Amino acid sequence: MKYVYLFFCLLAGSLGGYAQKTPVAKPAIEPRQQYRAELELETYSSDVQVQPLPEDSSLVVLVERDPHIAGKPEFFFQKFNHTLQAQPKVTIPVPRGYDFQRLCAEGTAVYAVFSGTDPATLWVAAFDSRTGQLGTSEFKTKRARGIQELKALDGNLFVTVEVDQHLTILLLNLHTAQFQFLPSVYEPLPARFTFLADSVTKRAELILSETNGLKSRLQLKQLGEDGRLLRSEFVQASSERGLLDAQLSPGDSAARLLAGTYTLRDSRYSQGLFASDLTAGVTPTGQRRSLRYYDFLNLKHFFDFMKPGRLARLRQRHERLKAADRQYRHRFQLLMHDMLPTSEGFVLVSEVYYPRYSNSGYNNWYSPYGFGMLPGYTNGFGYPSRFNSSYNSRRSNEGFRTTHALICGFDRQGNLLWDNSFLLKEVENFQLQETVRVRPLQDGRRMVMAYLKKDEFHYKIVDRAIDTPNDWQVKLATADSTDKTNDTTQEHLMEWYGSRFLAVGYQHVRPEKGAGRDVFFLNVLEF
Repeated sequence: MKYVYLFFCLLAGSLGGYAQKTPVAKPAIEPRQQYRAELELETYSSDVQVQPLPEDSSLVVLVERDPHIAGKPEFFFQKFNHTLQAQPKVTIPVPRGYDFQRLCAEGTAVYAVFSGTDPATLWVAAFDSRTGQLGTSEFKTKRARGIQELKALDGNLFVTVEVDQHLTILLLNLHTAQFQFLPSVYEPLPARFTFLADSVTKRAELILSETNGLKSRLQLKQLGEDGRLLRSEFVQASSERGLLDAQLSPGDSAARLLAGTYTLRDSRYSQGLFASDLTAGVTPTGQRRSLRYYDFLNLKHFFDFMKPGRLARLRQRHERLKAADRQYRHRFQLLMHDMLPTSEGFVLVSEVYYPRYSNSGYNNWYSPYGFGMLPGYTNGFGYPSRFNSSYNSRRSNEGFRTTHALICGFDRQGNLLWDNSFLLKEVENFQLQETVRVRPLQDGRRMVMAYLKKDEFHYKIVDRAIDTPNDWQVKLATADSTDKTNDTTQEHLMEWYGSRFLAVGYQHVRPEKGAGRDVFFLNVLEF
């Protein structure tokens, strides 16, 4: 018997060796990696925030470094140009006991918000990256808790915060060092929202999702740069549909497109996409004249992750329900990105994800591709979301897995022009966050979808609805071609400008000769 066992072991080893030697297809289009910068920092004693500045093709890092023995942490800003050449550091005199909370930018100005031992007291550092000047302000709000979003508009900061179990916006005027809570925004928690700031129109937009447990609608509030409420309107679907998340088209143009996800009487899950031209107005009964729906089953590439046989059975079930005057209900959750303008209209990217839960001492993933229910949910928006830091699940959340990303092209009236998808390989995050990044190619037609996993840059070239390879990848370049890297952590991919991506994170680098080094890296990948 042992000879039979030995035979199968040898056979398995030979097959395994053959599988390992199977070459990976070389990408037909590869990004250029001409620039890399390294900051000598260690993961256990530092924290780095990176703020791209497309305005002048630069970036700014905010570094927090722990003291060697005792004292308070060191904070500084440092700017890098388009070739990652560093400018002198600018020290930030953060008072003792303050912790970093959020970072944002407008033009070439970078703003960092810190909170103290009293979370209602905020300390702001404003860095003019052109001149190197630094300004600071302190705001004793007495009521603000739990910062969720930070946006800058015309030198003012809009901070979405929690006050007395409600969501509101705190306006910080850095010119006068005064603040105010905006009375036009005061929503009970948990709240599901999208907050946008457009430097072109000098307007801030808040998109709120509201539900009664069965039906859900959207409320849009437009604010001026001084916080005044300029416009408020509702967008509601007819019949049994409800509107969940949405994004608004950017820029100062005649187009005002709202696009997002809709549901069928269950505000936990998305059934498909909707799009509405807000400039088309409403009917005498209050219904939107332009409100279009696109079920996931009607999209060409949404189900690319499924095997053909399984997809065929899914469509058969859908047809049987349709014949019985019923609708097939999906169980997908989508994370929406900001809309991107194109020559045809706009592009909307969304990531399909599902959560992981810990229950009775063991962990399990909930997959939306089965038909089970999720216990522990409440009616309404009681689940984790980047729009909602308070949720009501009775089970401990252990993270999120992103399975694939959907990209759709719309014209300015909300007509779907094309769709495509990008399959991800076992991407998991503890917090729900955007994983995929998108940049246009120079031909103005194609786009690159990409994500970073350890030191591997995964990407796909999207040419509208055309089928293209989904598994292209390249390794991040090092400062010296002989360097070896390992232990890549806290890696993150960012959009920079043009067709450039920015890969950042911590690495241990081993040169061919000499001692290794721990660094925070900045890598440029350009198509």
